Amino acid sequence: MIQGRYITAAIQNKSYDIYYETAGEGIPILCLHTAGADSRQYYDLMRNKELTARFQLIAFDLPYHGRSMPADGWWMEQYLLTTERYVETIMAFIEAVGLELPIVMGCSMGGSITLELACRYPERFRGVIGLGAAARTEGRFNEYLFHPQVNGGELCATNVYGLLAPQSPEELRRRAWWIYSQGSPGIYYGDIYFYSEEWDATDRVGQINTEECPVFLLTGEYDYSCTPDMSRKTAEKIPGASFQVMKEMGHFPMTENPDLFMKYLEPVLAAFLKRERETGE
Repeated sequence: MIQGRYITAAIQNKSYDIYYETAGEGIPILCLHTAGADSRQYYDLMRNKELTARFQLIAFDLPYHGRSMPADGWWMEQYLLTTERYVETIMAFIEAVGLELPIVMGCSMGGSITLELACRYPERFRGVIGLGAAARTEGRFNEYLFHPQVNGGELCATNVYGLLAPQSPEELRRRAWWIYSQGSPGIYYGDIYFYSEEWDATDRVGQINTEECPVFLLTGEYDYSCTPDMSRKTAEKIPGASFQVMKEMGHFPMTENPDLFMKYLEPVLAAFLKRERETGE
């Protein structure tokens, strides 16, 4: 059963009402959505009874996204996500909900930020799973993502539709489009500012201690936003990191083809369960 709640968290001296959902029990997995979207991307994983029998999935909507609210006076400034703001938001949510040693799994910009979390707070996480993640992802930011003469909902949704594997079921590909079509004006643009302009961890991912915080990178073969080669090169910079290409998958594996995605995710989760048995962590 999926349960939805709100919590209030202070982020950069402002108060935000944040919506989140939980399902299952066991080792917590904090799920981070992609740019301009929301936690509905994890809907099918949260309904997976085999998965939720062993793990508790927690997914929240970033402020300004989905069912979360912006801060008072939001119309007074342009929304632009930065690494500092993103990290502080995630850590504030973890504190507010009381999560202890979760696995963090994120996709796209959510995958990228897992690398920053592993760099800064390895002792706070069991490990990280980056889907379509790399230390640097350039070339996605442009003015048409937030332009007065462009229908932002249709542009953003259709833009990401091209990142889905052709083998993924059309019903689920259309669902991914639908979620993206509902983002508020300028929010996808503000997220892509982080993902493709401000974000650059090439100078520090090599410092991640995978003995303390294991790193798993999974990238779809049809992903041209974060190509398999980009993720592979990032993994090569991180001693002990694991990387795998997901065949017949695009940039949004948990949404576009959750059944196939589980075949790639299961060995990763098995590694965490094995580590749990051997170390008690």
